[in-house]
Amino acid sequence: MTIIVFGSINIDLVATVPRLPIAGETLLGNDFFLSPGGKGANQAVASARLGIPTQMVGRVGADNFGTELLNNLQASGVQTNNIFIDETVTSGVAIINVDVKGENQIIVIPGANGHVNHEDVERLSHLFPTAKVLLLQLEIPMSAVVAAAKAAQNAQVKVILDPAPAQNNLPDELYRLVDIITPNEVEAAQLVGFPVDGEESAKKAAAVLLQKGVKNAIVKLGAKGVFCATPEETFFIPAFAVQAVDTVAAGDAFNGGLAAALSQGHSLRDSVVWGAAAGALAATKLGAQPSLPDRVTFDAFLRERGGTKGKTNS
Repeated sequence: MTIIVFGSINIDLVATVPRLPIAGETLLGNDFFLSPGGKGANQAVASARLGIPTQMVGRVGADNFGTELLNNLQASGVQTNNIFIDETVTSGVAIINVDVKGENQIIVIPGANGHVNHEDVERLSHLFPTAKVLLLQLEIPMSAVVAAAKAAQNAQVKVILDPAPAQNNLPDELYRLVDIITPNEVEAAQLVGFPVDGEESAKKAAAVLLQKGVKNAIVKLGAKGVFCATPEETFFIPAFAVQAVDTVAAGDAFNGGLAAALSQGHSLRDSVVWGAAAGALAATKLGAQPSLPDRVTFDAFLRERGGTKGKTNS
């Protein structure tokens, strides 16, 4: 079965710096490179590289960046025939600073991503008969995200929402359309209104998210691990220890790995382990899509690390 990703497609302009600048400060950087990105495209590449048939639905501009983005998706195995080339606007761009610890600052200029609308949802809906999972993020207009989630629910396709970039007020309707929500600590705090900085606060945040109507809540805690709450149980999956170089696409790799496992019939717990492994591997390389692991690398990593099952809390 296919994974569908409905979301953003960007070109990333990446500067590596000794440390992240403060307001008004000019720093000398270490290096600069271009990299294909966008949370939607990253997640599509993440699942496609794990060998899962993946359809990307979204928009690029009729510019050189757009051509490069389409070519890269195709080279990664993503099916791109439902990406619209919008001649009225430029392709999306992300400006990224990455420090020596792998921490980052990101500014996103939506471009064509900001023009995604009901016409794109229509193209998306035609793919549902062969789909198992729909991946959504928040770098396209909220109205399109809600419409896509509603269409997926009606077609009995599982909806995974990465609520990023962080937002204070998601529409109440959207929570009820989501099968799995996957915020990181910052995003979870924005959604629930209190700080999230470890397993205990993640447990409280996940409970709030379930109360809001999502069926399952996963809180990504970076190097600390992953907390998951379902109506039946809660469990914690420790992070895989790696030397982090750049965490830019680690969250997207997690969602791609999670969706890939679910599409193959794995349990939610094992799917979270897949996500954690994919995210850990992505953090070991620079760039967004260039850091996403292929299936051979991924399988070898899981075999080597034993694919820990984590602990059950209730």
